[in-house]
Amino acid sequence: MWGIGGAAKRGPALAAVPDRIRSMRTTIENKAQLFAHDEELDAAVCGFGLTDPGETKLAHTGAHDPTPTPYFILEELFGHYAFSHDSHLLDVGCGTGRVLAHFKRGGYAGRATGVELDPDLAAVAQSWTARYDDLDVVNGNALDLDLGEYTDFYLFNPFDTAVLIKFISAVEAQVRQPVTLVHMSDNGETYFYMGRIGWSQVAQGSFQTYRNGRGRCIGVYECPQHYSVWRFDPALLYGTDADQEHDDLH
Repeated sequence: MWGIGGAAKRGPALAAVPDRIRSMRTTIENKAQLFAHDEELDAAVCGFGLTDPGETKLAHTGAHDPTPTPYFILEELFGHYAFSHDSHLLDVGCGTGRVLAHFKRGGYAGRATGVELDPDLAAVAQSWTARYDDLDVVNGNALDLDLGEYTDFYLFNPFDTAVLIKFISAVEAQVRQPVTLVHMSDNGETYFYMGRIGWSQVAQGSFQTYRNGRGRCIGVYECPQHYSVWRFDPALLYGTDADQEHDDLH
């Protein structure tokens, strides 16, 4: 994986997840039990459950309702990243920090940052991530960040299409190395990546149900939630000397 350079900070080792929590997956019979299990996993990392925060107070800015990604989905989607010691993941619209909790729980290499526009949600995420040196949370607008600092991005449908287009353009303008972007619940917004120079689709699929340890499918979403995985290589947009081209254009 291409990195940003420098040594990644590492946090303290996590205590092992209790056998009781691990074994719950074989006994999950409905969505409520699945989400309760996820909150148990939250608590093992954060000290408390990261419940659904409800409707956003910032819809007028283009923000969507914050939605914690279920762990079984994160386990699959994180397989598309190639984290290394120099990796830096940005969770765009991190809410209370479910993706950061999964990053920590999974022991992935590198570090992870969440950016959250809502100050109340950001404060919750900051309250538990502060104990980990490889996690950080920024209260602010993703468009105000230096996106060139990051090697990987995660989005769970965080904002309206108009904001997404601005975000994609900001990635193109700022990154100087190939990056991986996972967009969960993109539902129709896949087309706004297509045809842009430098972007290639690595994978796509959808989630609607969870299969428990006995093979029984449990409904999670009313409709299939599509996801797409993208690779952006600035050298394809700016030429082989991407750094120089960026400097000339900006």
